Amino acid sequence: MTVPTLPGHVSGRQGSRPALGKQLLRRKPMALLAAEPDAGNGAPRLVRSFGVLQLTMISVGATLGTGILVILGESVPLAGPAIWISFAIAGLAALLSAVSYAEMAGLVPASGSSYSYTYATMGEGMAWICGWCLVLEYAVSVAAVAVGAGQYVNETLAVFGTVLPDAFSQPPGDGGMVNIPAMVIVVLATVLLVRGARESAWINTAIVAVKVGILLLFCAIAFTAFSAGNFDPLLPMGAAGVSAAASRVFFSYIGFDAASTAGEEARNPKRDLPRAIMLSMLIVTTIYVLVAVAAIGARPWGWFDGTEAALVKILEEITGQPWIALVFAVGAVLAIASIVLTVLYGQTRILLSMSRDGLVPAIFSRVSRRTGTPAAGTLIVGVAVALTAGLVPLGALADATSIGTLFAFALVNAAVIYLRKARPELERTFRVPFFPFTPILGAIMCIYLMANLGAETWITFAAWMLVGTAAYFGYGRRNSKVAALDETEYRELAAAPRPSTTAAP
Repeated sequence: MTVPTLPGHVSGRQGSRPALGKQLLRRKPMALLAAEPDAGNGAPRLVRSFGVLQLTMISVGATLGTGILVILGESVPLAGPAIWISFAIAGLAALLSAVSYAEMAGLVPASGSSYSYTYATMGEGMAWICGWCLVLEYAVSVAAVAVGAGQYVNETLAVFGTVLPDAFSQPPGDGGMVNIPAMVIVVLATVLLVRGARESAWINTAIVAVKVGILLLFCAIAFTAFSAGNFDPLLPMGAAGVSAAASRVFFSYIGFDAASTAGEEARNPKRDLPRAIMLSMLIVTTIYVLVAVAAIGARPWGWFDGTEAALVKILEEITGQPWIALVFAVGAVLAIASIVLTVLYGQTRILLSMSRDGLVPAIFSRVSRRTGTPAAGTLIVGVAVALTAGLVPLGALADATSIGTLFAFALVNAAVIYLRKARPELERTFRVPFFPFTPILGAIMCIYLMANLGAETWITFAAWMLVGTAAYFGYGRRNSKVAALDETEYRELAAAPRPSTTAAP
């Protein structure tokens, strides 16, 4: 059959576009979403090269390490010894959303992740909001994680009797001028992503193995100094403290959805994407809770207040051996690099999908014939993220990222409910268990965690949404390709059967 395609933007067709209210509600036909990955029309396409191992490692690489390595010192004072409960609560919220992501990834294996899912179910208005939140989630979380690199670079250098001055290892507001290690890590990840997705995935897989190893090494050493008394009292800050910490450490689970942005580069996306998402959640949650228990068991919770690179400090105090701290600090820098690499990858694929739909400039969807990657878009994103990482403090970045992510996750849960009711005939390679209770509970958990974030974070989120609204009316509304379809074309595509997505040989 002929693969359906979106029309290119034609200047001057404003009269053919629907009214604003109708355009905001116009959904992207499922036939277009499913056919888009293979509808090259002579242009370079993304290369299908990922199996379930690479997809799982993309999710684990984008997720594992963030909260433990970077923001543990900021979260323990909120919850006390119950920080492991906060990780479990945040993990449950993420898991409830992860199963919805797994169903949607098997149903719509495109690069747009929750942006694409929302466009197919709730229309262009909510899709834009979701996509704008994903820009906040991916780009800002890359910067937030990279900010922590300076701490671990200094821990590495301290073994040799030197450190970087604060002026060049901390951003303004944290006692420095620019965080050079953070910027360098983002630049290196950008260069690697431009060179090729397959090479990036294999390097990421190797780095993930290293960071799992160093976290298990930490647990083995920390448990030698374990004291049950450090867990008494368990809730010194009450249940409110545990909830506040859970909202903050939810940042630690951002990234499991990165595999869903690889839908066009997976060899068998309908089978492997759901498997990768669920497997990565199991790995990450288990390690987070284990490391949190080991850390609190090794040191009383008050010790963490204001402590940077807390896990390295614990190893130094327990062993007194600088080489162990050196190994862990180097591994931590690699772990941060892995997160930066995979989350930056996800950001470029989100923008690629939005660009194809005409909602952001076309340069983000141009695929290089030589590398098979969106090279120009990757360079633009990399420069913007590097500047953010070098100049903005961690705390403001982490909380802003969490609220955008929670909103996007809530939309995915709603999308699953809508498609089960509206399109029950569609083939699903994974189905959310205990429907509809699981996606409903997932959405409620996301809203609950959003409500526990501070007023400053909500103000930041509102300001980001206002900027997004201006961007939509200034560019996306006029250039939307779905809106450019006349009513007859749109109805025909909406009624068309969804083409099957075949695996690459």
